[in-house]
Amino acid sequence: MDTLIVIVHVVVSITMVLAILLQTGKGSDIGAVFGAGSSQTLFGSSGPANFLSKLTAGAAILFMITSLFLAYFAGSGPSRKSIMTDAPPASTAPAPAPQIPDMPQEQKALPQ
Repeated sequence: MDTLIVIVHVVVSITMVLAILLQTGKGSDIGAVFGAGSSQTLFGSSGPANFLSKLTAGAAILFMITSLFLAYFAGSGPSRKSIMTDAPPASTAPAPAPQIPDMPQEQKALPQ
């Protein structure tokens, strides 16, 4: 089941990237009004806006659903177990302070 969802997730990801890259930007229509752009289009005067926007929305929805399923399967499952179950318990006692050797008496006195 996990493998199938991963395959669908990758295919949807590639589809979504391609659909986004095929869309034209918002500013390209302004240039066409003043004659800067080409009036010849592949998909007609309205362009592929409706088809590509619906394809992008559908791919985004499928991407979110497969992401949720993959997160659910990664977090829970009967065969999944933590790598920390066999670790020794951590000590809660503080580390002992380092011992500083005593100085001889003549070095302890400050010179006047």
